[in-house]
Amino acid sequence: MNRFVGLLIAAIGLAGSSLRDVVADETRPPNIVLIFADDLGWKDVGYQGTDFYETPNIDRLAKEGMVFSAGYSAAGNCQPSRACLISGQYTPRHDVYAVKSTERGPKQLMRLNPVPNRSGIAHDNASLADVLKAAGYATGIFGKWHLGGPEGCKPGEMGFDVVVDAQHNGNGVKDDPKGIYKLTNAACEFMEKNREQPFFAYVSHHAIHSGLQYHQETLDRFQAKQPGQQHINAKYAACTYDFDNAVGKLLDRMKELGLDENTLVVFTSDNGATPQSSQEPLRGNKGSYHEGGIREPFIVRWPGNIQPGSTSAVPVINIDLFPTFVEVAGTMTPDGKMLDGESLLPLLKQTGRLNRKSIYWHFPGYIDAPVIRGRDPVFRTRPVSVINRDHWKLYLYHEEWQLDGGRESIATNRSVELYNLRDDIGERTDLAQSNTDKRDELLNELLAWFETTKAKLPTEANPKYDPAGKK
Repeated sequence: MNRFVGLLIAAIGLAGSSLRDVVADETRPPNIVLIFADDLGWKDVGYQGTDFYETPNIDRLAKEGMVFSAGYSAAGNCQPSRACLISGQYTPRHDVYAVKSTERGPKQLMRLNPVPNRSGIAHDNASLADVLKAAGYATGIFGKWHLGGPEGCKPGEMGFDVVVDAQHNGNGVKDDPKGIYKLTNAACEFMEKNREQPFFAYVSHHAIHSGLQYHQETLDRFQAKQPGQQHINAKYAACTYDFDNAVGKLLDRMKELGLDENTLVVFTSDNGATPQSSQEPLRGNKGSYHEGGIREPFIVRWPGNIQPGSTSAVPVINIDLFPTFVEVAGTMTPDGKMLDGESLLPLLKQTGRLNRKSIYWHFPGYIDAPVIRGRDPVFRTRPVSVINRDHWKLYLYHEEWQLDGGRESIATNRSVELYNLRDDIGERTDLAQSNTDKRDELLNELLAWFETTKAKLPTEANPKYDPAGKK
């Protein structure tokens, strides 16, 4: 038995609002299906206005559910975003910040020594699957896990009963591009097998992450199509279209099995698109903490509970899925488990607001290769922390903050940037020096958040820093 399951089952048995109470009321909690794309950008789907790619099934899902126009990942690249999702926690809680290392790029151009990265989720950190399994859900992951490094765990050790993955490496024409159909078919079999009990299916695709894979006939389709003004890459379009087709097969099979009416479906992505796909008007791409690196397609469908075609502009983040799923399952988290997100049910059912005021990001390291319209010509990001409150977004850049005078020199050291996303979603006009009251308000809140989460900060100067040295 999984390390948490016995404890949680006992706790659930004593809870007044437990799953047993739900069963006694002869109402079964909903199935939960999370479709998680890899590197699918906010502007890469039809309902967001791409002028070349085609995503009819994702667009159908958007019409049937609620679209969050300000849906976010909790990190700018794959591994930490998935760690945040499965733990329900911000990066300072689990120390997974990057893929493999926080020291990616030319060492001599790093002004600080980065905070070391953890390679995976700790064994004693109760996962979303742990909690749902203890509540009587069958649990399965179909695809990318990415948290099983030397300091991490395999998905079977983190509450998943069924684990299926697929070959996804390489480029070009494939019979099963990115393994989308193997994963989809396995998820469909899992749903059918467990149709008499609630289930949680985490369909974690490798698409559309580089290298790009596609069917030949799909590539032919887009090579014959007139390119758009923004999106022109036929291979990227083909990979996205085939991925969308797999999403459609999953949704269709769910309906054939009679499961769609009692299934909560979430569709989102782990981070923004690579520079192969411009996200304008958003700035940046995968690996950055500009909007193009963290703002994602984010759709929730739940028939009878969510109004079809509804929208919300409230900022939400993938760590919110843990408490949302826990609440709809009628269960509870184990004692001592800290959740940083908030259940989205008040928004989904349009019955109220969220309690929190702000959401945060913390990346104390370096990722090489610049992004479209980024801040830096070398790195996708340098050490940075971010706060988003209402439509205001503040960046704190740690190199300038730690080494160039901090708050005392804030007027000149470029340590802080401030944007009004309501008026400037493209983050073109820095207001840090013209709206100092708002800047200081958000900065103080971010600094207090560091204390609350015990965030590790990069504070040591890199002795090998030599910007004039050999690159």
